[in-house]
Amino acid sequence: MPLPEAQPRTHLHTRAVTYRGFHRQDGLWDIEAEMTDTKAYQIERSERGVMVPGTPIHGMAIRVTVDDSFTIREIMSSSDHTPFDECQQGAQPMQKMVGAVMGPGWRQTIEKNLGGIRGCTHLREMLFNMATAAYQTIPSYQHRLRRAAGLPETETDKPPYHLGKCIAWDYDGAVVQRHYPQFAGWEPLKRRT
Repeated sequence: MPLPEAQPRTHLHTRAVTYRGFHRQDGLWDIEAEMTDTKAYQIERSERGVMVPGTPIHGMAIRVTVDDSFTIREIMSSSDHTPFDECQQGAQPMQKMVGAVMGPGWRQTIEKNLGGIRGCTHLREMLFNMATAAYQTIPSYQHRLRRAAGLPETETDKPPYHLGKCIAWDYDGAVVQRHYPQFAGWEPLKRRT
């Protein structure tokens, strides 16, 4: 579904962000993010001189290694392109995220460990969305591996975390009725009281 036709305009800036998920041979999971910012026109920076159109202002990457419980075992980052040399100081604080769990409270965990001048704004932005990439990577592949091994589905009396977090996954909606009928109409404990 394309967007409606735009008014006449001039392209100025592009931010490109890519997330990738991998299953490692040792059973852990790697989630990677890359981000670049470029201008469509020439700029001049006192730290970097003349930058022709398409020269990355930011060029950064993160690799997070997690286990099945989404607990961070390792984290690495690189900043090949930054507006200032001082931006390189943002790599070391990322180690504070080792041991954190990508799950409820993820944004607060990032802010607690890397917020403000404790870390890099752009690395924090990428890190926040890495939890979604991990969720898109891990559970569905675990399900596939269980099916391939002939193992039964895991039963639980708790709904998956994503239910009730999106208009499509409304407990009272058709998608939950089709995919998780045991939780159709379910109300979290906080809504029951």
